[in-house]
Amino acid sequence: MTKNILFSLVLSFFTIISFSQKTVEVNTDASRLMWTGSKLTSSHQGEINLKSGALEIKDGKLVGGTFVIDMTSIKNTDIEDEEYRTNLEKHLKDEDFFGVDKHPESRLKITKAIPNKINPESYKITADLTIKEITHSITFGANIRIDNDAFLATSIIKFDRTKWDIKYNSKSFFEDLGDYMILDEIELKLFLLSEK
Repeated sequence: MTKNILFSLVLSFFTIISFSQKTVEVNTDASRLMWTGSKLTSSHQGEINLKSGALEIKDGKLVGGTFVIDMTSIKNTDIEDEEYRTNLEKHLKDEDFFGVDKHPESRLKITKAIPNKINPESYKITADLTIKEITHSITFGANIRIDNDAFLATSIIKFDRTKWDIKYNSKSFFEDLGDYMILDEIELKLFLLSEK
């Protein structure tokens, strides 16, 4: 009898945990990832597809999440000339940059999410970013509106590409580049919508 009561209590405990923490999938068709790469006096913008993703939500708050980015989908959106645009996209996909033949996916895994005490929809997020099979921890802010099993998340992530072995025309590694110098920082804007 005592064993049955204990078993029921343990089962109830894990049931409560499973119901309070949810995995909510991202709507990959409705979500957008927009990148910006810059020189000293100009920049290029584009998009990249999210292959899959989900946020972990507990008691209405973000506690984790994982995302897989399709690196083969990199495209430019600001160059009108088709040949120039195609050449840039090919260059971004080759070994000078993301080497998508060997590394077709990048990943982002949230390891910590701290809500702002004044604005609970604002989070300070720490995550592991993996590009070209190299992983580094990054920290960034995000605004996440959660409504039961639905969410809308927006963020601007900035990271130093050279930490992921993307050194092409970086002043940190090459001298006298002039107008060919490309800034080390890449900006990634995220607009994530849940499956519902």
